[in-house]
This record gives sequence, structure tokens and C-alpha cells, in this order.
Amino acid sequence: MKYHVVDAFSEQLFKGNPAGVCISDSFPDARLMQNIAMENSLSETAFVVPREQQGHFDLKWYTPELEIELCGHATIASAYVVHHHVDSSLKEISFHTLSGVLTVSVHEPLYELDFPSRPPVYNNASELLEEVLGRTPIETFMTVNDIGIRHYAVLENELQVRSFAPDFAKIKAIPGNFGLVLTAKGDKEDFVSRFFAPAAGVDEDPVTGSIHTTLIPYWTDKLGKSKLIARQVSKRGGVLYCEHKGERVKIGGHAIQYLEGELFVDPTP
Repeated sequence: MKYHVVDAFSEQLFKGNPAGVCISDSFPDARLMQNIAMENSLSETAFVVPREQQGHFDLKWYTPELEIELCGHATIASAYVVHHHVDSSLKEISFHTLSGVLTVSVHEPLYELDFPSRPPVYNNASELLEEVLGRTPIETFMTVNDIGIRHYAVLENELQVRSFAPDFAKIKAIPGNFGLVLTAKGDKEDFVSRFFAPAAGVDEDPVTGSIHTTLIPYWTDKLGKSKLIARQVSKRGGVLYCEHKGERVKIGGHAIQYLEGELFVDPTP
């Protein structure tokens, strides 16, 4: 099975978020896909299967621990691999996923995701998160899906987001928690963020497209602008070019390939 590693949301190798992309004629057995993702030990491994209709593909995403319903950086990585190794003529790529049909527009060197908007659900989780954060957040909200709750905490400034020292055991112990997002208004960019998901086998995700489906509508409302530039301030870091489009959001990013190879596994279910 063909295998690629692409650094998404970056123009430089070893920055952004690396994703594994596996190309095959049909999806392997779910246990095998999970084992491959565990062996790769990247935040996500994507599995791409071409459909008969040109430009359409089935797509699944796995963390080292479980299958997830939406992933931004691995979708950009998949689009990069399709454009460079499957069909370079495609300017729009449609992925059929657990979150519906997701399109990626190719504007080399930029890849633009069209994702569903997931507006924040405001809650009063400040006390729940205070011990984890070591401070009281300005505001908290969340999103909920079948995997669990993503808690969002708004901090006072970018420095507080950057300097946060996570206790992964405490983050994992938050009831019902799938992940914790920290965000604040940026010093140079419109806003910044970090994302921690130890319950999914990803202590800190370097750059996370899916959390921006909620951060974009939140910061559009707070800043009064629909076009935004975001930076995820993890150690690797990455830049996202964002636009709020009502029920959809646009998330643009660069990508660069690190590895091309072959997996010595039998993909037959």
C-alpha cells in the first residue's frame, strides 16, 4: 500500500502537522487501519480510496487510538497526495467522509478546505477547567460529538496560551473530555490556539484544522471580521487562512511532502 507523510499548514519541512496518507483500491479492515495508525504514531493517518467519478474519493482518519469524524490537516495532506501522485489535473477534490462530502480547492501552493461550521455552545465550565489551567479563563464553550466533548477556554493573551504547561493526566481526566482547546487574540495574527487530546492518543496536536470550525465563528463574532489569519502556537506551529461563510468555513494552508514509501501489509479485508 502506497504511503506518504505530508507536513500540512506549513511551507517548511518539520513544521506544521505531519499526517500519514495511505492510498489503496479499497479500505483495509478497520483493525488493520487502526494498527497502521498506531504504528505510524502520528496524530492522524488518512486512508484514501478513489471512487469511479473523477475527483471523488472516500476518506477515513485514524488517531493512534481511534477513528475520528473530522480532521483538517490530514485532509489537506490527502489532497496534496491526490494532486501530486494521483491526478494533477484536479483543481477541486471531493472527499466522502463521516462528516459528509468535504471539498478541497487546489490553488498551489495553497490548499483550501470547505468544512461545516460548528458554532460554539457556551457553557459554564470555568471551575471545571481552573485546576487544569492554573487560572480562570475569560470564557468557556464546547462542541459535542459521538467521541466526546471538546472544551474551549479563552485566555487573556497569546503569552498565556504559549506558556501553558499541560498536565496531560489532568486533561485526560476531565469528565467526557475528548480534547482541550486554548485560544486568545493574537499579537500578530487575528487569533492563536493550542489543542490537547491525550484521550485520543495525541498529547498535543501541532496544528488542528477541525477545531477552527468552531474558532472561526467565535473569533468572527468577537473581532467583527469574516476573514482571519490564525496561528496554532505549538512547538512545530502552523498558519491557517480562515474565512467564515455562514454554515461553512474555509480553512487554507500550505503543505510539503516529507516521505514517500510503501507499507508491507495485506490491505484485503
